Amino acid sequence: MSERRRRIGALDVIRGFALCGILLANVGPISNINGKVVPAGTGGWTGYLVDHRFFPVFAVLFGVGFALLLESAGGRTARPRLLLVRRLLVLLAVGLLHMFLIWPGDVLAIYALSGLVFLLPSTWLPRWAVAVLAVVILVASLFVTDGYLLAPGLLLVGAALVRYGVIDRIESSAKGPAIAGALLATAAAPALALQIALQASGPAGRATGVAMAVAGMLIGGVYVCVLLLLLRTPLRAALHAIFAPLGRMALTNYLTASVLVLAVAHLHGHPQDWTQPAILAVVAGVLAAQWLFSTLWLRRHRFGPLEWLWRWATWGRRPALRRA
Repeated sequence: MSERRRRIGALDVIRGFALCGILLANVGPISNINGKVVPAGTGGWTGYLVDHRFFPVFAVLFGVGFALLLESAGGRTARPRLLLVRRLLVLLAVGLLHMFLIWPGDVLAIYALSGLVFLLPSTWLPRWAVAVLAVVILVASLFVTDGYLLAPGLLLVGAALVRYGVIDRIESSAKGPAIAGALLATAAAPALALQIALQASGPAGRATGVAMAVAGMLIGGVYVCVLLLLLRTPLRAALHAIFAPLGRMALTNYLTASVLVLAVAHLHGHPQDWTQPAILAVVAGVLAAQWLFSTLWLRRHRFGPLEWLWRWATWGRRPALRRA
């Protein structure tokens, strides 16, 4: 194995796209001021196209990143798992600070704990066992634990995709994404119809939550497959230009999004009264600012600022930040 693993550009595009969707879903909850609950999303359509649709993509990508780093670290250090423990502990600390100081809805701490409890032990299992465990945990999360194990299951899905070589072949052909997208869309249609019917019939219960989670995972998968297909068209350059800078600085942009949304909420005031166009304007403004900063920063630097610090803490030595 080579000392440094090549960067897979499609993952940066997908990660950046997922960050945009997560911000759109979370801008309401983040702007919750003085205990006044602001509903998630920006209206009915987001409940079907946005809410719970991007979290699964982000979680799977975290599992992918974990497994890719393990492969890369295996050729560079004698104890790669110790390195990953350090990486997860640092992420846990960052997530807890984000959760208690900025926004209680943080997912980084959940990912870090899931990595320590599920991902790390799974590295000693054969790949088929990791895939089976992912399915078992997802099913248990949906029907037994009220969704509490959804993140660990999705992280294991990402790790399994790496170990089966799916990620390495992600841009090799259009056939795989086309077939997977068609199958996912076929399954997503009845799941979404069930979610709509259950939500219209009365207060949300366990069945509604299960339908929403299943539809979210399936629709999120469809989004990824469509993106992969679009990356094989003349739109590839535009998609890379728009989403890759956001995705390459995912940690920095995820954390700063909370700060920016809260700043707008405090300056503008009364977020509970924001109209749908106002919420969309906040999302567009935050993403535009992050895209501009990410694009300019990456012209001169190899990593985002928080990504650089995380890498430093992971490897125990300061990596070069500025480009040669």
